[in-house]
Amino acid sequence: MAEVAMTEEKNADERPVVLKVDHVAKMFRLPTEQATGLKMAFLNWTKGIKGYTEQHVLRDINFEVHQGDFFGIVGRNGSGKSTLLKIISQIYTPEHGSVTVKGKLVPFIELGVGFNPELTGRENVYLNGALLGFTRAEIDAMYDDIVEFAELEDFMDQKLKNYSSGMQVRLAFSVAIKAQGDILVLDEVLAVGDEAFQRKCDNFFAEIKKDPTETVILVTHSMDAVKKYCNKAILIKDGEIVASGDKNDVADRYTLENLKVERRNAEKEKNEEEEGEYPLGLSERVPTFHILPVSEQMLTCHDTFKFDVEYDLRDSKDIEFYIPMSVLDVKRGGVPYDCGVSFKVNKTGHNKVHFALPLHLFNDGDFKIIATMRIIPDTSNLKNFEQLAFTNDENSCYFSVRNPGTVNFAGLLNDSAMRIDKLGVSSCD
Repeated sequence: MAEVAMTEEKNADERPVVLKVDHVAKMFRLPTEQATGLKMAFLNWTKGIKGYTEQHVLRDINFEVHQGDFFGIVGRNGSGKSTLLKIISQIYTPEHGSVTVKGKLVPFIELGVGFNPELTGRENVYLNGALLGFTRAEIDAMYDDIVEFAELEDFMDQKLKNYSSGMQVRLAFSVAIKAQGDILVLDEVLAVGDEAFQRKCDNFFAEIKKDPTETVILVTHSMDAVKKYCNKAILIKDGEIVASGDKNDVADRYTLENLKVERRNAEKEKNEEEEGEYPLGLSERVPTFHILPVSEQMLTCHDTFKFDVEYDLRDSKDIEFYIPMSVLDVKRGGVPYDCGVSFKVNKTGHNKVHFALPLHLFNDGDFKIIATMRIIPDTSNLKNFEQLAFTNDENSCYFSVRNPGTVNFAGLLNDSAMRIDKLGVSSCD
């Protein structure tokens, strides 16, 4: 069983439970060997060969969603999130356990499901509404709101096959959110549509959070969205809930899981290197050049991030070279820090250089350290250099800063590093 990090509720939640997932498990049978005849089938049976393998996608899933919750479900691809949503939406039936829903549930799981490209936008609204269980009178009452939100008034009588992908997204999402349901289930809706549409989604989420009768279940890879919208969340890993409760704890745990995967992938890339075949940035002269975390990769501004730069420079004698490094802001973009040519090294062979990065200026964020290996004959002319190696995505190093109690995630610098003081107010008359 996976270790479950639970956040205890200080007070019992007296709001009604609108969704209860009780010991749910789901398994799929994947074919492995097909019998070509009765004789082969009999031989397989005598040998205990079933012809399929059992893939356990979900194992003993338990949680409750209360009325008014904005409930987040996070996890890496393949963790079982989409399968769980389909069970909640009654598309799949679990092998074990049960799902209890109180109220009308409206799912937005897969774009285009229930839409017919040969029908008009108007006809598809009524078709999709009927599939969701609404009567024609109920759809009539919702129709104007759907069209207004989708901003497709001039196109509703055109066939859906003539719509752009963006127009189809707007229509499908509008049907889901404007349908007068009690529980809205959204799967990766923040990853579709253009910037203007996503702003509209953001405004919608801000408004729905204010309604204590509306319940939203959101599956997303965006931890910013989890922290911004959700009041509760769960993290699913390998079909099990490994973290549940506080949204910030769940989001940080998910980020940490991603960092661990990045590290494992980098180690796997290193182990799979074959003679004469080198990843991007490396060569026969420098077959190894990567950044390895020494400290934990989830830190606060009070910590110091320690890391090593490991290299293998296969020259016959020692030479002088430099290791320039930059810190990249993964979410915000840009380069908060570049050390330039501060670090000179003059030792060839297989070595490690040890570094420490104080984090006292940093606000919350996700960062990546990249490095190059260069011969620079004259440091007064940095444009004149010979590049020996550089770190690719797998060979770079990731870390995250999470400060307890932080409410402003937008800025790079924390309040200890920079502060704006109000000096006063004066009249302009």
